[in-house]
Amino acid sequence: MRESNCSENLTFGATLLCGSSVKFWLTAEYSGGFLIRRTLLFSVILLALALAAGNARAQQPDATPPAAADPQPGTQANRPSQSSTDARLNSPKPKNDEHSELEGKQSKRILGIIPNYRSVSVDAQLPPETFKQKFWLATEDTFDYSNFILVGAISGISMAQKSIPEFHQGAAGYGRYYWHSFADTGIGNYMTEAIVPTLTREDPRYYTLGRGGFFKRTGYAVSRLVITRTDSGRATFNISEIVGNGAAAGIANTYYPAKYGTFVKTYQRWGTQVGLDGIFNIAKEFWPDIKRIALRRRP
Repeated sequence: MRESNCSENLTFGATLLCGSSVKFWLTAEYSGGFLIRRTLLFSVILLALALAAGNARAQQPDATPPAAADPQPGTQANRPSQSSTDARLNSPKPKNDEHSELEGKQSKRILGIIPNYRSVSVDAQLPPETFKQKFWLATEDTFDYSNFILVGAISGISMAQKSIPEFHQGAAGYGRYYWHSFADTGIGNYMTEAIVPTLTREDPRYYTLGRGGFFKRTGYAVSRLVITRTDSGRATFNISEIVGNGAAAGIANTYYPAKYGTFVKTYQRWGTQVGLDGIFNIAKEFWPDIKRIALRRRP
């Protein structure tokens, strides 16, 4: 990717191992640079916890008790009493069974804050979504309370860094930064989760793999940027992600100052959003493992 000469240009590299090392560089000249760095840090923390979960699961001894010796036929021990039968029926479920039920099970939020509405639990069989359901999915992601908070933080940092001098400072300047950032997020969500998936009959949800080694699952999460499911369940090229984010970046040219509507800056906005989606895919893939760690340590 060609780098800009702008002094405010933020460049960072991220290396992901997917069987072999793949290095890619994302360049951002606007407030998204801060978001990328924070999201990358968040993803690294999640992946570290996921590795810890895998090691803990591998080192956990088999807690299954040995089978008791069969008593001699005809003895009193061979005839269970009513009280012992009731005790077995009413006994709590073993912890190992509880953890197995939680394996690969997604929740509506990550860490209780970040929306996770698009994630599908391991082995879940869901019917295809209608346009109304896809539209509502994009609406949930866009108007979730956490998105307003995130956009507000990014807007404040962008104004402090004077990322777009034409917006100026003060309350009016902050308002300009805010609605531009909110529009970027909203248009991207509706293009990739509702409009384009409906036209191409693609499923915008993330289907958790949940099994296999760390690198296999990481590679799977990143590959979902270019591979998705159709409404009928077949694998297909992810037009919704690639074309949808490209369309959103192009639409942004209509409300940003003219000098931010060049091909290079449009390409940077597209690349930044696709890269962020890849990082969030990794977070979604390993979030069930993080939940299992938290439950295991809960007293």
